[in-house]
Amino acid sequence: MPQLKINGRNVVVERGTTLLDAARSIGIDIPTMCYLKGYALFTSCMICVVKEQTSGRFLPSCSAPAADGMIVETDSEEVHHQRKNALDLLLSEHVGDCEAPCRITCPAHMNIPLMIRQIAAGKMKEAIETVKEDIALPAVLGRICPEPCEKACRRSRYDASLAICLLKRFAADEDLSEKSPYMPVCRKASGKKVAIVGAGPAGLSAAYYLVQTGHACTILDDHPEPGGQLRYGVPENILPRAVLDKEIDVIRKLGAMFRVKCRVGNDVSMDQLKKEYDAIILSPGKTEPQPDSLWGIDSDAHGIKVDPHLLRTSDEKIFAGGEAVHPGHLAVRAVAHGKTMAVSIDQYLGGQKVTGLVRRFESRMGKLQEAEIYELMKDVDVSAGIEPAGGALAGFSAEEAIRESKRCMHCDCRKAEACKLRDFTDRYAASQKHFNVEGRKSFQRITTHTSVIFEPGKCIKCGICVRITEHAHEKLGLAFKGRGFESVVDIPFNEPLGAGLQSTAEECVKQCPTGALAFKNA
Repeated sequence: MPQLKINGRNVVVERGTTLLDAARSIGIDIPTMCYLKGYALFTSCMICVVKEQTSGRFLPSCSAPAADGMIVETDSEEVHHQRKNALDLLLSEHVGDCEAPCRITCPAHMNIPLMIRQIAAGKMKEAIETVKEDIALPAVLGRICPEPCEKACRRSRYDASLAICLLKRFAADEDLSEKSPYMPVCRKASGKKVAIVGAGPAGLSAAYYLVQTGHACTILDDHPEPGGQLRYGVPENILPRAVLDKEIDVIRKLGAMFRVKCRVGNDVSMDQLKKEYDAIILSPGKTEPQPDSLWGIDSDAHGIKVDPHLLRTSDEKIFAGGEAVHPGHLAVRAVAHGKTMAVSIDQYLGGQKVTGLVRRFESRMGKLQEAEIYELMKDVDVSAGIEPAGGALAGFSAEEAIRESKRCMHCDCRKAEACKLRDFTDRYAASQKHFNVEGRKSFQRITTHTSVIFEPGKCIKCGICVRITEHAHEKLGLAFKGRGFESVVDIPFNEPLGAGLQSTAEECVKQCPTGALAFKNA
């Protein structure tokens, strides 16, 4: 029985045990993508590489056998560098977007594609949960947002963009019409208190997310009613006050407290707020340039100065967002600021390092060729855009919203949240541009299966699906075609995907480490 050391720990294993299994036997995790327990070893991705210190060799742990006297390192800087190189190489020929352009251009980074799929499936409760994960005031924004997401929608290359804003508004209005609108689950009280100066879109949004984390919030505003410019600057026919009041009422019912007709500097001082509260948010809306003495923080003619990722000011317990930081920006940007401040403050009050919102790696194809637009249109409703029967101000009916949603091309990755390639790219700070490849392969989407799509550009040639279909004795299965760098996974004899995946579709989708194989309705 070989005796070896892994990361300085002694381990004894059966002869024939791989380094991967030896490491796992003592609780050491090694990343893998082409490995699948119970199936033949393939050794293609090289993400599981480790270093054998005595020989100085880098070995694929999924196939290298443990040998007596080995000294193995799985987590050193050198090992990380080798894994990063392997990922860089895989990314260099990756063809596909992690996120759709609509979501990337949304200032709040809302998961628009998921909302659209949920509406198309008639899952309205799930749709509003998706929306309010990132946008606290969707019924409001659904009426006043200038729709940057729609300008980026790829469907416009075929005929016309989806009416994303009207769809968001529909989901929000449907929810507000319920006897009990959606209320997110809140954590237990933390005992911490946050003062929010300004009841405009940034302040309201910050309160919505902060109360969910268990922190008590008090919103101070010098107007008679909350809403800021949403109430006092937008015409009633564009934004009915009843809609605004309903969305504010949700925030109030979650536990946020409001102090109206209260002006900082007159009715309460910043020194008082600092003594009484554990953190402060400044979101007073559009203001004249203020002397540093008013807020007690760094500012200039453009507004309050903040860290752009954290929205933290020169005072560690004060955060700022909205018009006071970026004058002239959209209400949706202010709402996004609210969530960013809430996340940063929750980290600060929890004693964590303040890092703000996590932004994950995003593979991007860039501009698509006309043929690629038609690839994305496979299995998509080709109907023209839906106009609300009662006009844009009336919004969609349920039937209209569902029909409009079915026009979506689904150009995001259906497995963006379950992609090992993306996870490991984040972990090892890999780059899609490290290996400069001129041009890229064309995007392709194979839809010849009743429930599964195959996007070859996302395939890393791990061979897992090939081994699964072979092991299950599929009549055709999947197989490699071509040799070397040009090899691809394909269906033998140019048969449709359904012929290759007759009994193993679900398992192949489940085990695929990227979004190459995915369910159509995911």
